[in-house]
Amino acid sequence: MARFYWFILLLFTTGSLVAQDINGIWKGKLVMAPSGCFPVYNIEMQIQGAGSRISGTVYHFSDSMNYVKENFEGTYNRDSNQISIREIGITTFKIKEDCVPCIKTYQLTFHKGSGNVVTEEQLRGTWSTPTGKAIDGKTICEPGSIVLNRFERATFKPELKLPAALVKRKAELVKEIKVDSGNIKIEFFDNGQIDGDTISVYVNNMPVVSNRMLKTQPIHVNIRVDEKRNVQEVIMVGENLGTIPPNTALMIVTAGNKRYQLYLTSDEQKNAMVRFVYEKPVSAVK
Repeated sequence: MARFYWFILLLFTTGSLVAQDINGIWKGKLVMAPSGCFPVYNIEMQIQGAGSRISGTVYHFSDSMNYVKENFEGTYNRDSNQISIREIGITTFKIKEDCVPCIKTYQLTFHKGSGNVVTEEQLRGTWSTPTGKAIDGKTICEPGSIVLNRFERATFKPELKLPAALVKRKAELVKEIKVDSGNIKIEFFDNGQIDGDTISVYVNNMPVVSNRMLKTQPIHVNIRVDEKRNVQEVIMVGENLGTIPPNTALMIVTAGNKRYQLYLTSDEQKNAMVRFVYEKPVSAVK
C-alpha cells in the first residue's frame, strides 16, 4: 500500500513538471557582456502559444529613453520544458547613437517552485546572436544570461504597427538595383551642407536606423538579399526638414564589386525607397 501511495505521489509530481502553460507576460533581467552598452537590461516577454509553436513580442529597456521592441517566434517542448526563441524583426527602437541592437536567440527552461517554497515560475537560460554581430554587421554581440519571472497569465495577439511616417507618406521609388551579391553595404551621408537632417531607415518595413542625424561620418546599414528573399526594400524617412528643406541624403551602395551613388529626398508627403533584387551570378547558372 505504501508503494502505491508513493507511486501516486510520483505520478502527480512528474505531471507538474511537464505540460506547463507558459502563455502570458514574463519580466526579468537580461545580462550582457561588460562591453555592452547596458550591462543589465530590463526585459518583458509576452508569449502566446499554440501547441508546440510560440510567438510574441519582447521589450528590452534600461529606461524610457533607451528601448528596443521585437517580434519573435519559437518552439516549446512540453515534455522537457525546453523553450527555443528566435527574434524575427525589430518593430521600434530608441537607444544611444553609439549603440546598435542585436537580434537574439534564446534557449530557456521552465522552472516552478514546489513544496514549502512559495510557488514561483521562472524561465531561465542564455541568449546569443546567430552571427555574433549586431544589425550593422560589425558590432560584436557577446552572449549572456536571462532570468524571467511570471508576471501575468494572459494571452495576447502580437501587433505590428507601422509608424505614421510609413503609412501616411508615399514611398517614392528612386531606383531598383539588381545585384548578384548577397551582402549589400549601404552608407548614408548628408547631401551637401550639414543642416540637422535626421533620418530613420526601414528594411521591409522593419526599422534598422532610428532618428539619426546625417553627418560627414556615414550611417551604416548592412542587408542580406538571396534566393530565399530576393527582394529587399529600403526606405529612408526624413524625420525633420533640417534648416534647409527638404531632408536630403547621399546614399552610397556597395554590392560585390559594384558601387552606386544615389541622392534621396524625403519630406512630409513622401519617403525615398530603393529596391534591391537578387539575381544569381552568371557563373552560378547552369
